[in-house]
Amino acid sequence: MDTVGLFVAAAFVCGLVPQARQWLERHGLGITTVAVVAVTAGAITLLLVKAGRLVVSTSSTRRRQPEGWDILYLDRLHHGEFEDAVRDLLIRDGASGAVRVGGAGDNGADVKATDPVGRRWVIQCKHRRDGIRGAAVGTPDLHVLNGTGRPVHQGDVVVLVTNGRFTAPAREFARSQNLHLVDRELLGVWAAGPRPLWTLLARLPAPRHSSRSLRNRRLRVGG
Repeated sequence: MDTVGLFVAAAFVCGLVPQARQWLERHGLGITTVAVVAVTAGAITLLLVKAGRLVVSTSSTRRRQPEGWDILYLDRLHHGEFEDAVRDLLIRDGASGAVRVGGAGDNGADVKATDPVGRRWVIQCKHRRDGIRGAAVGTPDLHVLNGTGRPVHQGDVVVLVTNGRFTAPAREFARSQNLHLVDRELLGVWAAGPRPLWTLLARLPAPRHSSRSLRNRRLRVGG
């Protein structure tokens, strides 16, 4: 049992027991019955406390869904939450198999997903606590992503996303290696919606699925 729940339950029982004992004694019932009533009341109170917390938690989760996000919201996230947010934005846009894989041994990939036309997206995330004032993302991070995005993760579209900025050499390197950069400004546009990321980036590879096959697949799913 958690501390806050026990405290609330104890406070409730302390208020209840004297009145319950008086009532039970007037009706000829013993202290054992009083104890049973007290324990039961405490357990019920604790369950009510936990149920209230579940409602609050559910509301908090709803607030975290990618609807109406802005760049200031993304600035406040921890780096792990930032990776989750990028994954959730891809899911919102209709990507399938979107997963967060960031962590030790991620080989330069934090999020992977497949867009509606079958292209495999491999994304590295760089969160800056100070946003645009934070350290610019440079070529070393892109070197890692470039070395693993396609040969290791089989990415068709290899992207680095930041709520900050990129150095000029990093932008030049990305152009030369066909890497895609999402800086603070573009991230803000993407997060606010409604345009999917694949409509905001240029020089994307050809779809793996044709428009006709994609349309037929949707018709089959829809019956």
